[in-house]
Amino acid sequence: MFVNEVNDVKIYNLSAGKSVPDWLTDRRKRSQLMKKVDSRRQIELIQDFDMPGVCTSIRMSPDQQYILATGTYKPRVKCFEVSNLSIKFERCFDAEVTTFEVISDDYSKMVFLQCDRYVEIHAAHGRHYRLRIPRFGRDMKYHKPSCDMFIVGVGRDIFRLNLERGQFLQPLETDGSCLNACEVNPEHHLLIAGTKEGTVEAWDPRTKQRCSTLDVAMKLPGVKEFPSVTALKFRNGLHMGVGTASGHVLIYDIRAKQPLLVKNHLNRLPIKRLAFNPAQNAVYSLDEATLKLWDEQTGKQIAYVESTSSFNDFCTIPDTGMFFVAQEDVKMMTYYVPAMGPAPRWCSFLDNLTEEIESEVVENVYDDYQFVTAKELAELGMEHLVGSNLLKGYMHGYFMDARLYNKAKAVVEPFAFDRFRKDKVRQEIESERKSRLQIESKLPKVNKELALKIMDEQANPSNSAKQRNVPSLLEDSRFKAMFENADFEVNKSAEEYRLLAPVLNRLDKSKAKELKKRVEVAHVAELHADEAQQREESDNDEDLFGFEKSDGETKDDSGDEASSDDDDRREYVKEMKQAYKQVKRQREEEEELEEDEPQQDEISDIANRPQTNGHSQQPTTNGNRFTLTPLDQHQGSSLLQQRIKKASLQDRVKVMSQLEGQVTNVGRSLGNRQMTFEVNKQKKSQFHAKKREAEMKKHREERRSIVRPIKSLRLKKVNFK
Repeated sequence: MFVNEVNDVKIYNLSAGKSVPDWLTDRRKRSQLMKKVDSRRQIELIQDFDMPGVCTSIRMSPDQQYILATGTYKPRVKCFEVSNLSIKFERCFDAEVTTFEVISDDYSKMVFLQCDRYVEIHAAHGRHYRLRIPRFGRDMKYHKPSCDMFIVGVGRDIFRLNLERGQFLQPLETDGSCLNACEVNPEHHLLIAGTKEGTVEAWDPRTKQRCSTLDVAMKLPGVKEFPSVTALKFRNGLHMGVGTASGHVLIYDIRAKQPLLVKNHLNRLPIKRLAFNPAQNAVYSLDEATLKLWDEQTGKQIAYVESTSSFNDFCTIPDTGMFFVAQEDVKMMTYYVPAMGPAPRWCSFLDNLTEEIESEVVENVYDDYQFVTAKELAELGMEHLVGSNLLKGYMHGYFMDARLYNKAKAVVEPFAFDRFRKDKVRQEIESERKSRLQIESKLPKVNKELALKIMDEQANPSNSAKQRNVPSLLEDSRFKAMFENADFEVNKSAEEYRLLAPVLNRLDKSKAKELKKRVEVAHVAELHADEAQQREESDNDEDLFGFEKSDGETKDDSGDEASSDDDDRREYVKEMKQAYKQVKRQREEEEELEEDEPQQDEISDIANRPQTNGHSQQPTTNGNRFTLTPLDQHQGSSLLQQRIKKASLQDRVKVMSQLEGQVTNVGRSLGNRQMTFEVNKQKKSQFHAKKREAEMKKHREERRSIVRPIKSLRLKKVNFK
């Protein structure tokens, strides 16, 4: 059982869950249900409540004891008895059923309209009679006082089949070119028919005369074409609902030509069926995509049900909150809405069951599969599975078995669960712990700057009243984790953020500039008002000249604004170039550091060599003496050179003797010290030369292994005689 909550109205899907394959034996089915937790929680309200392929229409018998449904393939009808919550019988047809009517209180008398122009009349034992109509039918309704079956379809005629006499009567001729739907009022038995041209014609079955014609298409707002009428339903003796092919539902009083209410489904799909719930003043309207429940007086939406496959038909159980939906799928869906009424008497246990069930949100459509992107797949080390049957390509990633994903995740991150558990414990402790000083702070713990920016925009007096009444993101539950979970914190050191920084700065500048411009415009308006007032008081020409001068100044101001816009654009381009240069420079530095790792290793080896005069391997520092610490060895030669420059000459000579070369005594009059060293460029060139030589050596070995030796070639002597 899945629960969906819309506008504080809970909708219980009693048919939700995974269907067990039909080819499994009963024993295997029971074992499957015992293994899976979701299957054990699934409620099978009516046993085998499904079709082999597709369900086309569904009805409830007038005594509310039997549910009848038609579907394919093979075309058939199934009858379910609610007292036993199981199937009672199943019959097959020669053609698909377009629609059908139950003309008795139970299943003993039924009429089926088929797609091959045949009408089948069934009794309790099976098919009683089969006849053919002149044209293809689309809908039919039974008129109890006269025992006439009205059939509409392709053409303007309403065919009358009298079931008491067993013969066709004179058809009723309408003004429409094609008829899509018909309905008989249960109180005064008025017959109405919906045409392709968007009109509804009313007929009196007693006199066989047309009473009136209602033009529905002319009352629809913003519709360019005339939509046809696709669904009709009476609420009582005076009110009726009309569904159109444009997705509109109109509520009419049959005494007036103006609709009481027009409801738009907003998806431009034909309305297939309508139903009323008089106890709750609600209307049910169905199209291919959704089933909507809305208020009859105001048109406000109460709840809705979205389809995973196309909806075909639905039926409600009177005075209850349960309804059944036929769809382009194997399952026939069962829904229960407690707000629309109680559960039926034959399943009254649902009222107690739904009180104990809390709302559930289904996040993953595929319960047994996990979606991973190409990057996540590389992190898991499973790139070699691309192209195999273990990965199913979908959009920008792949679907893989959830069990395989969990095993790979456990291998790559063995301590992920421990970290998750510690974070949860820490969050619980922090939530229960209260600080000694209770400070009321509106700022969240995460993304404080973003929260401040949102609060400033919300409190901006320049916003309109409509913008100020819009709920803030800080109060929206959908973005709650953004200001509480540290994983959603904005990382300003990231490369993507630094590339976007000029754009964000320009947006802030443009907002500040717009605010400044509004202030200046208000100030100029005040000045013009003062000047106009002075001009009215004195009719001096100097005032007029001064006013013209102010006009010239405003023109100059507009020119200054245009030039300032160009300056801002140049500045923006300059900032973008600087941002890209910084990112590029950082990438090059990281690459150089990766290349210099072997050189740093060599420098650290030289620095760690034992001295010849008996000192320790790493000199220590006392006072102001210089030392070569492990930090210098790891941070590179630039930091090391800065430390050397600050040291004394004696310490500098000792360190340089370790790093660059050896200091030896020579017998000269001008100096008795000699030091050998190498330049960094030479070291780099030597390093690259060695690397190149190793690559060439490897290349030659590969070529030697591929090229065939000359000895294997045998020369044959050729005689030219």
